[in-house]
Amino acid sequence: MLTKVYSAAIQGIDAFPVTIETDSGTGTIFSIVGLPDTAVRESHQRMVSAITHSGVKFPRKGITINLAPADIKKEGAAFDLPMAIGVLSSNNLIPVDHLADYMMMGELSLDGSVLPVKGALPMAVKARELGFKRLIVPEENVTEAAVVNKIEVFGVKNLSEVVALLSGESDLQPVVINTREIFASQAANFDFDFSEVKGQDGVKRALEVACAGGHNILLIGPPGAGKSMLAKRVPSILPPLSLGEALETTKIHSVAGKLTRGSMLMTQRPFRTPHHTVSSVALVGGGTNPMPGEISLAHNGVLFLDEFPEFPRQVLEVMRQPIEDRVITVARAKYTVNYPASFMLVASMNPCPCGYYGHPTKRCTCAPGAVTRYMNRISGPLLDRIDLQIEIQPVSFDDMANTAPAESSEAIRRRVIEARNVQQLRFQGERGIYCNAQMNSRLLHKYAWPDAQGLAKLKERMTKLNMSARAFDRILRVARTIADLDKSQSVRVSHIAEAIGYRSLDRANYGTTF
Repeated sequence: MLTKVYSAAIQGIDAFPVTIETDSGTGTIFSIVGLPDTAVRESHQRMVSAITHSGVKFPRKGITINLAPADIKKEGAAFDLPMAIGVLSSNNLIPVDHLADYMMMGELSLDGSVLPVKGALPMAVKARELGFKRLIVPEENVTEAAVVNKIEVFGVKNLSEVVALLSGESDLQPVVINTREIFASQAANFDFDFSEVKGQDGVKRALEVACAGGHNILLIGPPGAGKSMLAKRVPSILPPLSLGEALETTKIHSVAGKLTRGSMLMTQRPFRTPHHTVSSVALVGGGTNPMPGEISLAHNGVLFLDEFPEFPRQVLEVMRQPIEDRVITVARAKYTVNYPASFMLVASMNPCPCGYYGHPTKRCTCAPGAVTRYMNRISGPLLDRIDLQIEIQPVSFDDMANTAPAESSEAIRRRVIEARNVQQLRFQGERGIYCNAQMNSRLLHKYAWPDAQGLAKLKERMTKLNMSARAFDRILRVARTIADLDKSQSVRVSHIAEAIGYRSLDRANYGTTF
């Protein structure tokens, strides 16, 4: 008897449907076709044990299972459950009347338990798109999949529960989650707040500007100045995730297997902090079984690279294209996948190898030229993609001893949201442009060109400080954001002056004086 059971597989961060066709006939040969990988082929042994421990005798017949479409490789153990149901249904051990209503996935343990799988959320999205009425997933994945509405999601513990459900002998109820209510209640819960940071008002202002315009930022300062502490608080002042952004972000983490047990929708922007020993593949994604990298896990959030110059040069260079295009294409001989990578880059570094170049009280012990060589570890094209470069000095004793509360993240966040709303209206007719950091030359001339006084100020400071030509566009972008925070329609001289102050590394003599 030939039966069809429906499942899904992951490609990139999206799912595609897979039909498990099972045919039982004469003979004793068990075969799986349709480009299965090793994990799929090994499912035969898992199915035999799981079905037996569920109280059903495994059919001793010739069984052929086809995973369609047959020209796409099938990977992982998520097909165990639908293949086992295919075996049982093709031998009339369970009814087949309502199989077409279900999509299912799950890994089988030898005792019949259903184990969690990666990518339950994108599979649930695909099931709804294809018009399935019900979805069966492992119990550990049910809250993740149930955030998708208009489809009944059942979480099962073992194969026996699935058989009972399909046979109409179970009282198992679908899980219902009020996504919007949970999203609204958890969106503003942060572990870190700017009210806990003493002093560093100038750096806080720079981070506010960076978040308001979606700009990348580099923090330069000696050890203990607070670079990492400040960076960890950046998500608390970014605009909240929209429901669509939350769904897309959760899909990426689901595919990568980064969601904890019982997780639902991600309600806060991700904050990823890879170590400087990270490989190129771990950063951008790919691998033998392609997975999203750190830059995709930071999608719609923050990628924090501490000790920036310590990252291998080839690792940093692979970020240039995704920073610009906000998507990473991983092309290999056997596959090509696209992963979203729209993140805000926050990087930090010491000003020199010893860490004390420019320190107010400690002397730099580096040899002449060492600072320049240290800075040259970061290429010009990559540095060109970082709009704000801020020097940080250690917090003074008076600031540390000050008991007055600092401005909270909530207050800063309100200003950031107001500025982003202005930009959203400004760029609503521009495809792929959502914030000031994405403006091209045409948009800079249209929206960020300063008045005569501002242009004169820009020329004067660039000449006096010997700034590079690449600083010109960056200053205009940042000045436009400062004007938005100031609720100004035009870019004035004060906005230009502040933006110039955020270009520390563009001074021609940086790192040459001691």
